[in-house]
Amino acid sequence: MEQPMLVFGAGLLAGAMNAAAGGGTFVTIPALVFAGVPAVSANMTSTVALFPGAFASVYAYRADFRDLNGVSVRTLLPVSLIGGVLGAILLLVTPSRAFDVAIPWLLLMGVIAFAFGRQIGDFVSRYVTLGRPGLLTMQFLVAIYGGYFGGAVGILMLAVWSVFGVHDLRATAGLRTLLVGSLNACAVVLFVFAGAVFWPQAMVMLAGGLIGGYFGARVARTIEQQTLRILISVLNAGITAAFFWRVYG
Repeated sequence: MEQPMLVFGAGLLAGAMNAAAGGGTFVTIPALVFAGVPAVSANMTSTVALFPGAFASVYAYRADFRDLNGVSVRTLLPVSLIGGVLGAILLLVTPSRAFDVAIPWLLLMGVIAFAFGRQIGDFVSRYVTLGRPGLLTMQFLVAIYGGYFGGAVGILMLAVWSVFGVHDLRATAGLRTLLVGSLNACAVVLFVFAGAVFWPQAMVMLAGGLIGGYFGARVARTIEQQTLRILISVLNAGITAAFFWRVYG
């Protein structure tokens, strides 16, 4: 029973994290690897398991969708979908050993983006003026990353948006959750047809992710933003350090 409970608990926590600010894959991929799933398949299985939870959060946030600095949701959505498909195709052709080595660095990038995204955004915005084309280009690149890895894509998306002066976690939570869930849905279709998903683990994690995603969105409305950032940053940093130890220790 240990492994099913571990996988379910990881899905529950990851769904809540994704609803609050992102970073759920920091929990799900290590849990799946511990349960014996190869790293590339763990990434794909995690994506399949978590994307329904994202839409549970979208439903909870349904009254909160808003445009992003004048760029409409109808414009951001197809850009994110195309990027997600390209990223998923890249993952399907990546050798397993290469992905094992890359995981800690991808996680580290997510940790840095979340912990210091606002400061980086403020610094960049002092020297560079990025308009609508810049925002769409950056969103496209983040979506490719999301389709490829998925780890902390919501966090990275927030970091990119901070370059354009968007810093409020709660105000953008609905839009972020919609875009991340949509690009992941495209990746899921490709992963399913590729036959790379470990379905028993995926279904257990999916159940936890649905519950965590819905109630996490409710709870996130009541938690102060800085507290969210600190808690998630500490957890993600610890998991990232563990993966560096696993690969290079």
